[in-house]
Amino acid sequence: MTRRHGYALLAALIAVVIVISSAIYVGFSGVPRGDESSVQAGGARPHGSAAPASTGTWVGTWSASPAGAEPGTEEAGYFGRSLRNIVHTSVGGTGARITLSNLYGQQPLSITHASLAVASAPGSPTALDGTVRRLTFAGSTSVVIPAGRQVISDPARLPVPRDADMLVTTYSPTPSGPVTYHPQARQISYVAQGDRTEDPSGARYTEQSPYWRYLTALDVLSNDAEGTVVVLGDSLTDGITSTMGANVRWPDVLADRLRTEPGAPRYGVVNQGISGNRVLSDGLGRPANNPSGLSRFGRDVLGRAGARAVVIDLGINDILRNPHVTDPDEILGGLRELTRQAHTRGLRVIGATLMPFQGHRGYEPHLEAVRQGVNAAIRSGEVFDAHVDFDKALRDPYNPRKLLPRYDSGDHLHPSDAGYARMAEALDLSALKGSTGAEL
Repeated sequence: MTRRHGYALLAALIAVVIVISSAIYVGFSGVPRGDESSVQAGGARPHGSAAPASTGTWVGTWSASPAGAEPGTEEAGYFGRSLRNIVHTSVGGTGARITLSNLYGQQPLSITHASLAVASAPGSPTALDGTVRRLTFAGSTSVVIPAGRQVISDPARLPVPRDADMLVTTYSPTPSGPVTYHPQARQISYVAQGDRTEDPSGARYTEQSPYWRYLTALDVLSNDAEGTVVVLGDSLTDGITSTMGANVRWPDVLADRLRTEPGAPRYGVVNQGISGNRVLSDGLGRPANNPSGLSRFGRDVLGRAGARAVVIDLGINDILRNPHVTDPDEILGGLRELTRQAHTRGLRVIGATLMPFQGHRGYEPHLEAVRQGVNAAIRSGEVFDAHVDFDKALRDPYNPRKLLPRYDSGDHLHPSDAGYARMAEALDLSALKGSTGAEL
């Protein structure tokens, strides 16, 4: 081989390396999502941190909407303690990244260490051997999240199993003020004294918690899933009466169907339910606790990784809670606006009819008429691209104003585990794919 030919071969090899490196960088650069502003920290990648994988599609495997500031954390937050959130995946992947939120904070939140691991068993704070990964933020192990902002971690290479529990742990060394949280987790998470973020053992995690704190999303790099279906709802989607730690909310059962049924679209499922949520009205505070569906749609739906379709199950609280909305057209106007926003991003929209609640302490006959008016419009096809008839699926055929007893948790509003399963079964999976053609 001549020297000229040797240099030509070397140049060709270098070009290949550059192309491959560029592809990896582009595939993994963090992209801010949603209405809640994102920040990233600078710094060099530390020795021993997890390197990213290089192929696949980013999809949501789990998410929870920030719903408010945790009472009792106004001054100190959780400084000097490790928070180990346990979350359940809908789909798996070869790499992962997390989103941390300081939306309800009143001062900067300093996170000096964070980690991700596969749980050794369902609900266990102990990590599976060899799975603890140190997380970084723009190459640094630490990040400061300003009040009202969020941060997305760098991708970490970790085989993430589908239908499994994951451990996401954060440590803050300084008082941070109000803690952004999701109060109705229906899952026990854990707290330990000191920095135990990379401790695979759960022995020091002696304090239990029914909340998810700071963590609002877990995305995976998947070679199997082609996108994400986002479920926007209230306590019926949040699964407030479902069995603790069993992952039997109706979006969980939907995820099971999407993983196993032949011909089903291979989507991750993320649950953006907030108990008490409404279409139209925000809660109190600034930023508002329990922001309305209209207020949070950009953040919680349009901002989710890989979003392809959204299922909207909202409206019953607008009717049931004070001040009561007694004009169906007001609620329908809000639902049509959500559909319009989804269509601007090419998302398919499936809407749910509102389920009966006779026997609940807030039931009044004139409110039933409002529910029926909303449902009639939804069934007409003039609100969403398609609909799922939760009302028909769960009502008592002998008294359509009430839930069928076996689907009733006992409060005559929220379903039992069997009721949640029936909701997921009622959804035609083919409705999740198709054109976005509702006439609004």
